[in-house]
Amino acid sequence: RERLVILMLFVVTLISSLVHLYSIEYMRTDPNQIKFLQYLTLFTLSMCILVTANNFIQMFIGWEGVGVCSYLLINFWDTRLQANTSAMKAIIINRIGDINLIMAFVLIYEQFLSFDYKLIFIFGNYLDINFFILLLLFFGAVGKSAQIFLHVWLPDAMEGPTPVSALIHAATMVTAGIFLIIKCSTLYDLSPVMQKIILIFGGLTALFAGSVGICQNDLKKIIAYSTCSQLGFMTAICGLAQYEVALFHLAMHAFFKALLFLSAGSIIHALVTEEQDIRRMGGLIFFMPVSYISILIGSLALMGFPFTAGFYSKDLILEHLFVSTCPISLFGLICCILASICTTIYSVRLIYFVFFTTSNISQRVLSNVHESNFIILLPLIVLNLFSIFGGLIFKPIFIENFDWLIEELPVLCVDTCLLYTSPSPRD
Repeated sequence: RERLVILMLFVVTLISSLVHLYSIEYMRTDPNQIKFLQYLTLFTLSMCILVTANNFIQMFIGWEGVGVCSYLLINFWDTRLQANTSAMKAIIINRIGDINLIMAFVLIYEQFLSFDYKLIFIFGNYLDINFFILLLLFFGAVGKSAQIFLHVWLPDAMEGPTPVSALIHAATMVTAGIFLIIKCSTLYDLSPVMQKIILIFGGLTALFAGSVGICQNDLKKIIAYSTCSQLGFMTAICGLAQYEVALFHLAMHAFFKALLFLSAGSIIHALVTEEQDIRRMGGLIFFMPVSYISILIGSLALMGFPFTAGFYSKDLILEHLFVSTCPISLFGLICCILASICTTIYSVRLIYFVFFTTSNISQRVLSNVHESNFIILLPLIVLNLFSIFGGLIFKPIFIENFDWLIEELPVLCVDTCLLYTSPSPRD
């Protein structure tokens, strides 16, 4: 359990720090910049409360916190009618999942007389746990992680500023549902039927969202549907009880998805009209080379191109689905393979329309297009490195030897500090 908390906090705080730095410049001309940064900080705090909780009630406080903050941030430009509508849709659909979660808490207290994780997970092995507890907990996760049937709020959440999209999709709100499933893995392992349901939901979500992403023309909505599809991958592998692999893909996805959104924000920020329709772009490779490289690396990682971060995690998911003896796993494998093909199609389409096709931007706008400044590019550079080398570096930590992170790494850091701070013999 401590392993899950440490790794989630690492992902949340790293992505949040980069998004905060990016937002300083991105929102510089907005008169409500300070309020925006306060909302971002509260968003991150709520996610940290959710992750570090040791009982369901404290977790629910963080759970509702990220929901409220998402409403405030999606509706940040509250003079836009579409932003108002999207924020209301997000919070109402999430209430559907939250109602299921509250009903699950009622059943948990009825059976265990406690909300404490440790007590519930220990006694869950000895009691015949109510199937509806597992089902309602999962439906709560479905709402928060935008799985099929409750996914419609996620693409419309693009009405907020782009840093909000990066934080929601990469490290906070949508990952909360996957975190809940992994956290309750001890209970889900007791119900093979529930695991099959999770696998089916994940496979359908991955394929459905990937196929819809091909038809989108809005730059941010294409990336949003890719998030929905990748969450389906994580859910599907949870259905095979491979929770370490799901957590690994969650972390790798956070790196390249934050990169894609922040790169998209860099492009939108550079266009005076803030155009988001990829059919009205084109030829930007000559004007924004760093943003192009960032979109390219993020898309390659999203597609699972060999030796990128996404390759290591997506390949593990497909491997486990392929070798599993569960009869439903073949359905999940077919859905995930088709979803991967869809991912490649809409990623290549996005790159072609934005950077390579004949420019459809007016000369007046094109004459003012330029690469973003260093404060915006610095988070992109950091995320580029994580998207390329993250899988190679973190696979041993997430999958093979986590003890190295919590036992040997602190000792190594202390020894290094002592080496450089201790006086030399001549002194």
